[in-house]
Amino acid sequence: MEKVFIEDKDISWEFPDPGIRRKVMAYNDQLMLVKVDFEQGAVGTLHHHSHTQISHVERGVFEVEIDGRKKILRAGDAFYVPSDLVHGVVCLEAGVLIDVFNPSRKDFVNL
Repeated sequence: MEKVFIEDKDISWEFPDPGIRRKVMAYNDQLMLVKVDFEQGAVGTLHHHSHTQISHVERGVFEVEIDGRKKILRAGDAFYVPSDLVHGVVCLEAGVLIDVFNPSRKDFVNL
């Protein structure tokens, strides 16, 4: 049976880049939820992937760049990244992003 209840305390942090840590909260082949915690000044470098992404700013302030366009987003805001668009963030005030990917990021886990 698939795990249907996920408790934050049961998931270990991964440390993909300086000032950034993440937890893959839940996933199947088609959908993934990831919590990403940023220290002030940390950079989610510009990149692209084939996955569609929606991100919610749980707390903090981020400068988000998508396809060359920049916007300052705060707690409660969100952004959408279509497949293969270049995007990244700069954390202006320590915060957390909640990322949703479709399909799942196989590079984040062994599916």
